[in-house]
Amino acid sequence: MLDNLILSDGEKLDNNDPGKALKDADDYDDPKEGREKNTEATQGKDGEGCGEGNMKPFLDEDGDLDITHRPRKSPMGGSSRDLVCPIILKQSNPVLQQEEENVDDEVDKCFKGIIRIEHTMATPLEDVGKQVWRGALLLADFILSKPATFRGTTVLELGAGTGLTSIIMATIAKTVYCTDVGEDLLSMCKRNVLLNRHMTEHSGGEVRVRHLDWLQHDLCTDDDVEFSWTEDEVADMHKNTTFIIAADVCYDDDLTDGLFRTLYQLCSNFTHSCTVLISIEKRMNFTLRHMDVSCKAYDHFRHCLSQLQDLVDGRCSFSVEQLPSNFAQFLLYERIEQLELWKVIITPLPFDQARPAGERWKIGRLAASL
Repeated sequence: MLDNLILSDGEKLDNNDPGKALKDADDYDDPKEGREKNTEATQGKDGEGCGEGNMKPFLDEDGDLDITHRPRKSPMGGSSRDLVCPIILKQSNPVLQQEEENVDDEVDKCFKGIIRIEHTMATPLEDVGKQVWRGALLLADFILSKPATFRGTTVLELGAGTGLTSIIMATIAKTVYCTDVGEDLLSMCKRNVLLNRHMTEHSGGEVRVRHLDWLQHDLCTDDDVEFSWTEDEVADMHKNTTFIIAADVCYDDDLTDGLFRTLYQLCSNFTHSCTVLISIEKRMNFTLRHMDVSCKAYDHFRHCLSQLQDLVDGRCSFSVEQLPSNFAQFLLYERIEQLELWKVIITPLPFDQARPAGERWKIGRLAASL
């Protein structure tokens, strides 16, 4: 069981003074309280010599009511962005972080049962993988609630982002291939894996951070490229992977198409059954085009699921079901009703049911259109 999850954001918090950071968050969390304090201060000053309810209002030169607002604090570092105050379960200590780099034994004592994640609070669309999303927390809860299901397995995560779900999976599984794209994102992911090696090594699990692009057909095996695959890893992944997981990765139709193409290409080459777990948050938006609330990204995801379930290629069978979200909650987040978890079981068919090569090729083209 995980005791704490530390979400550290160096851009927003003053790590040199954790108490100040938490106090600032409290100050901004309750603007109503601030207004009450401001009102009390004004009444105390201007009410001198006046009876209750006989306060003289402040008027400007035009006779309009002049309301004094509580001054807002500027974001740190001179940034023009609004101050973001995340919920911190426990403030990380830079002194302890330095000790972690030098003394492994001290890490086990100070951070036992704690997962620390480096992430970014807000990003442009192309860097959303650097944030921690609720879908990752939902999938992590499911993993923690079913330890016997994943114990000793080989797992592939697609679109791992910060690596949170892979790290939690590695506390139970044997090997986790944690994949995404972008050298900076994969480097962040690798740092998070190293920050939490006390969790994974203790259980005997291993996380391997690797590059996997859904829009490319082949895995990179170039030794000169960081985060590339070795030939042995490719063989191990194809031979032993029994679970594929993906957390909150369906927000763009082209990428969703790429995800399902990748799933099909991988699993159609497996000689064993594979279970795919996909978490998603149904984000509703009002569109002028439809003059209604809709969720196009979610609708496209469901369309791809339906296509996959109806696909008959002679090599695999596909079953799809939505899992209930009433499993135990280990991590602190709001489990809203828009969070969903889907399971796809892909099973290879016996060889005698295989279709001729030409027909398989046509169906392969159909699958590529997903």
